[in-house]
Amino acid sequence: MGVTGIGGIFFRSSDPDARAAWYREHLGIPAGAESVWEQESGMTVFAPFPADSAYFDAAQPFMLNLRVTGLDELAGRLEAAGIPVERRAEWESEYGRFVRIHDPEGLPIELWELPG
Repeated sequence: MGVTGIGGIFFRSSDPDARAAWYREHLGIPAGAESVWEQESGMTVFAPFPADSAYFDAAQPFMLNLRVTGLDELAGRLEAAGIPVERRAEWESEYGRFVRIHDPEGLPIELWELPG
């Protein structure tokens, strides 16, 4: 008996419908109050950061990290849609490759492609 995984992510938004539409359009996530997202099993990191961490914007209470495949293709589609994609050499490691984007309300989203 115990926790088996994350059952949902719920957050406030100034325009929930538009924000959900952005996640559906650009990331393919079935977002919205009535949506259910069936995911592939895999690793999840659950890690509190220090309040003064510089790893992501201090004005945001959390960062969303999403496992992806085809990172370069996805990043290209996002950039073609006018969404800035941040890349840093230090974001490539034995854990995989990472890029960062922000949703329409500034929430940082880290896209993570596992190695291999």
